[in-house]
Amino acid sequence: MLDVAVSYNRYKFLGHEYLTWLWFVIEKGQHEIRKLEQEPVSLQIGNRIVLVNRQKDTVESITIKGDDAGLEEGILALRKGAVVTELNLSYKMGDQEWRFTVKAESLHMVGLKCPQTGSVESQEDIEGAVLEKVYLYDKAIQLTDNLFKQFITLRVSEDWDKKVVPLMRQWIYS
Repeated sequence: MLDVAVSYNRYKFLGHEYLTWLWFVIEKGQHEIRKLEQEPVSLQIGNRIVLVNRQKDTVESITIKGDDAGLEEGILALRKGAVVTELNLSYKMGDQEWRFTVKAESLHMVGLKCPQTGSVESQEDIEGAVLEKVYLYDKAIQLTDNLFKQFITLRVSEDWDKKVVPLMRQWIYS
């Protein structure tokens, strides 16, 4: 069995590849996301992307922030060998919207903001409000779990090197 630190260092590239693939899928292949849900959904890049470029002895961090920020600088950083370390996402289903950030190193979600729930007017409403909030949190977790499952399945298949990587390179260098 591998030591935790060894495993972490050996496989942390998967988080960077996952977030880069997710950015690519959001930009070029929303149909991949729609396959995961029965209801129509939309997944968009939120208001923050963090990339890191490690070259020799230097570390360059590129942060793109803002609701209407252009992502050209991020694509340019990918061309230079940077990896995505954080990706803020906006997940919409119907009139509901979730916002959260996924971090590459540990694949955990931070800053999860769920849609508003109904107001609590009496003591009996508390249990329903809690259950609704748990359901809304679970929807975002299920989405990220399903996306990662889809990524890993693709990553270990022959299609990764034959189809996906060339399409991602074309996206980065176009």
